[in-house]
Amino acid sequence: QVQLAESGGGLVQAGGSLRLSCAVSGRTFSAYTMGWFRQAIGKEREFVASIRGSFGSTYYADSVKGRFTCSRDDAKNTVYLQMNSLKLEDTAVYYCAGARGGYYFERPTSYDYWGQGTQVTVSS
Repeated sequence: QVQLAESGGGLVQAGGSLRLSCAVSGRTFSAYTMGWFRQAIGKEREFVASIRGSFGSTYYADSVKGRFTCSRDDAKNTVYLQMNSLKLEDTAVYYCAGARGGYYFERPTSYDYWGQGTQVTVSS
């Protein structure tokens, strides 16, 4: 059974940085596409970033491009989201997700496994 556990959320001032981690159980982590999503209060869950297995290619939402970096360490079964220049509108619960295969990784429905989420709050 695959389990995902996020960590690293917290309270940060606007302009600051946080690094989220997502530890994944399971022997085939390196083959998964991993994604990060977020959900603010009263809003739908939205795509943030994804990273493919094998070649590790990344894809970002326009709202975070140039500020966030997604990476993975397959030896540690962990995926990261480095968030810099944080803005008030980045406040949300952040979720990591894993997909065994497929396409359209900006869509939540493309993912098979989800973590419980970690709160990120950006203050002024």
